[in-house]
Amino acid sequence: MSQAEQVLSSPTRRDPMMSARGISVELGGRTVVDAVDADILAGSVTAIVGPNGAGKSSLIRAIAGIERPAAGSMTWEGQDWFSLSRRDRARRAALVEQDSHAELPLTVRGAVALGRTPHVPMFAAASRDDAQIVEAAIRDAGMAAFADRQLSTLSGGERQRVHLARALAQQPRLLLLDEPTNHLDVHAQLSILSLASRLAGDHELAVVAALHDLNLAMTFADHVVVLHDGAVAASGPPAEVLDAGLIRRVWRGSAAPPPQPGKGAPGVAPALIHTSQAPESAWIADCALLLV
Repeated sequence: MSQAEQVLSSPTRRDPMMSARGISVELGGRTVVDAVDADILAGSVTAIVGPNGAGKSSLIRAIAGIERPAAGSMTWEGQDWFSLSRRDRARRAALVEQDSHAELPLTVRGAVALGRTPHVPMFAAASRDDAQIVEAAIRDAGMAAFADRQLSTLSGGERQRVHLARALAQQPRLLLLDEPTNHLDVHAQLSILSLASRLAGDHELAVVAALHDLNLAMTFADHVVVLHDGAVAASGPPAEVLDAGLIRRVWRGSAAPPPQPGKGAPGVAPALIHTSQAPESAWIADCALLLV
């Protein structure tokens, strides 16, 4: 198996629910995802990382079926992914995009109920079962105490949990997260990704998340995929892939090696990256914290 063929795979040997081969995505005539292969398995968390413009969001949107690839093939359990209707794809995969600050006149419960749209027949009212699924999704996302609150009154982390609950109400088997921790404080970041990791285990979901912070990828992902200029630079277990050499090559900077691990629980140490894209005095640490 080539390195590219390992993309989005988990260490366990199971048949993938989704497979993609040679996926390329073009935006404005420019290739932003270049010949990526993917096998997505249930019950695992995969982090897609890379510099800005590496193609992370475009790959997530292609997997979701929102952006149709310019080349390549995608199958869901052997069936052509794009032969399925949008409604059928939405019953299988749910996408949580970066938090929007739109002031929608919706309560938390109303927003989460939108996740049932792919399952409710056109012109039909939601059923009692739909209502129960919505309440369960709200509970799973830890938002039961906020169910009657207006979205506009919530913090960024709380809104992101509502978006996650809406995705869970779709009852997907594949949960796609596009930079779900963007602009959130540390507590909210850890909370969102802890929840996603727990859901992967409890519900046998496949979770694929585009992330900027390498420390979060090290902490929560079973598998990490590094994109660079739209192509796969490396993939595999985070502790094996995210080394100083890769950081220097992909982020075009230097990384100070973290201290040797000590006894007890893992800790976090910064590995500062000095990028060629920044002024000589600029040091970037937000995406370069390594678990030690």
